[in-house]
Amino acid sequence: MHIPHNSNITANVHEFILLGFLCSQEVKILLFVLFSIIYIFTLLGNSAIICAVWWDQQLHTPMYNLLANFSFLEICYINSNVPNMLFNFLSKTKTISYNGCILQFYIFLSLCAAELFFLALMAFDRYVAICRPLHYPIIMTRKVCGTLVSACWVGGFLWLVTPATLISQVPFCGSNVIDHYLCDLGAMLAISCVPVPKTTLTCSTFSAVIMLITLFYILLSYILVLRSVLQIPKDSSRRKAFSTCASHLVVVSLFYGSIMVMYISPGAAKQPGLQKFVTMFYSIATPLLNPLIYSLRNKEMKVALRKVMCKV
Repeated sequence: MHIPHNSNITANVHEFILLGFLCSQEVKILLFVLFSIIYIFTLLGNSAIICAVWWDQQLHTPMYNLLANFSFLEICYINSNVPNMLFNFLSKTKTISYNGCILQFYIFLSLCAAELFFLALMAFDRYVAICRPLHYPIIMTRKVCGTLVSACWVGGFLWLVTPATLISQVPFCGSNVIDHYLCDLGAMLAISCVPVPKTTLTCSTFSAVIMLITLFYILLSYILVLRSVLQIPKDSSRRKAFSTCASHLVVVSLFYGSIMVMYISPGAAKQPGLQKFVTMFYSIATPLLNPLIYSLRNKEMKVALRKVMCKV
């Protein structure tokens, strides 16, 4: 993506300082170790799911292909912010270039948008599988599934073009200290030279629209799914359907619950401590928890993961 750079607006700011966490050096080292462990386990957990789906022929179905793509997205997501955060724990300067900051903002939030689309797509997959089981093989073909997956990736990155362009035009001519560990929307708007209500409103609108539309679609899909599941006799099929849907709804609740605090009204999120905690939750904790949520409640995935462990 081409990042417009107005030299008159940003002449006095060529780099930003990511303040990160205000604590002693000993605590920073402790946090570095803690987040390094979380980072490694997140990569291992999501990579294990990708390998399990890749190697196990029984998992070559749309549902598990979507789960493998979702795990790959989580790997990209955590790599968009955690390595830089870990570096800054040990760095004295904690600087990031102007273009690097805008690029991090764009990639981080584009992956966040792509995750929203993926959660909606996974809800659609479960709706078709449970409510239209006879038509499922016809509707969710490999070609259709691939097209929908591509649409999620492309849609996420296209959705953030306008907000990223607007942020790149915000005047930063005073303080260049961002009270956050990454270049996030609210933290960047907080240090602009002058109020930018139109930019704030536009970015908030883009965030709210994608969140509310995908959330509404997910909730509607699962209302229809729940109605169909309750009509199934109380046997293993019903329990399996409940288990699969429950795993997805837990992930949806964790992710949506945290991002709605941040992005529907970024101007209201003026508490840096709250910003950092909430951002950490949806960008670091949820990628770590997702493999556990999906694998622990899924018998086929647990069997496939054991096979992966044996091969390793």
